Amino acid sequence: MTNAYPVMKEAEEFYYPGNETGVLVIHGFTGTTQSMHDLGKQFAEAGFTVFGPRLAGHGTAPEDMENRSYEEWIETVENGLEKLQATCDDVFVAGLSMGGTLTLYLAEEHPEIKGIMPINAATHMPEMMGNYESLKGTETRFVEGIGSDIKQEGVEELAYKQTPVKSMKELMDLSIMVREKLSEITAPAMILSSAEDHVVPPENSREIYESISSDVREFVMLENSYHVATLDNDKERIAEKCVKFVKDRLT
Repeated sequence: MTNAYPVMKEAEEFYYPGNETGVLVIHGFTGTTQSMHDLGKQFAEAGFTVFGPRLAGHGTAPEDMENRSYEEWIETVENGLEKLQATCDDVFVAGLSMGGTLTLYLAEEHPEIKGIMPINAATHMPEMMGNYESLKGTETRFVEGIGSDIKQEGVEELAYKQTPVKSMKELMDLSIMVREKLSEITAPAMILSSAEDHVVPPENSREIYESISSDVREFVMLENSYHVATLDNDKERIAEKCVKFVKDRLT
């Protein structure tokens, strides 16, 4: 099935070989690696080994995503972690939106992870849940896409123009599962949150910060960006903070 859908330009996975510190960077729901590529390059320029996987069903067509499960998204990032661990002594994880949710999942399941950097991570989305409940059982397969929630003018996220209704349920199931185990996270964490976000309520990030058990944790407010902060006005600040976070954990 996968081969039936060509991958969009700029949506391909990326890998930058570097030193023995690895950073896994994970894109968001209906989005692509394009949203994380700049951050990934900043990590690579700092000398780290970087991998940005393309989540199953993403970067191709909404019809492809419609047939994918959250277990397949987990498999994608588990394989990405394994890829980095094959050559790296320490691995960090950064993720945007659902990529942040998957970052939290990996921290729950892999205490050996050296540190995490979730950006506008989704753990509780009541509006999406309400939308799904009103649509399930109907003939509606797709709704308007959620991509490109960006404050800076002239910047566009490479994301689906339509969101599969079935995929909304997969995201909610993943979020609920991750939310229930937040207290199991002990890895150093830097939680980044946009002050204004039209996709994921900013309260999600505050709840994550307060629920995890990490001794080392930091909350970073992004005052000048919307949801896709890695492409927005704060992207350079995000990169600087994330690179410093990794370097600080290695000294």
